[in-house]
Amino acid sequence: MKQAFVMQLKPGCEAQYRQRHDEIWPDLVVLLKDYGIADYHIYLQPQTLQLFAHCSVPDNFDGAALKQEAVMQRWWHSMSPLMATLPGSHEPLSIPLQPMFCLE
Repeated sequence: MKQAFVMQLKPGCEAQYRQRHDEIWPDLVVLLKDYGIADYHIYLQPQTLQLFAHCSVPDNFDGAALKQEAVMQRWWHSMSPLMATLPGSHEPLSIPLQPMFCLE
């Protein structure tokens, strides 16, 4: 199953956001793979600083459990100064996108 969503980067944080992902924590990579996340891509729309992400997840993907994982919480805490987050949380504000067309 594929998922796509958008997030919002704060102005002036582009280089730092890229650097942190270039140096992504190995334990976070292991966690994401353990949850079955694959083919994960994030793109930046430079004029709006909107981040577009898409990935593949298994049919039994448990996003709620992933959100509770300590490594995920630490990553979000480290990234929260760079992006819009949910009120009272370090979790990125993430808006799911609806599929409209696919050419394979």
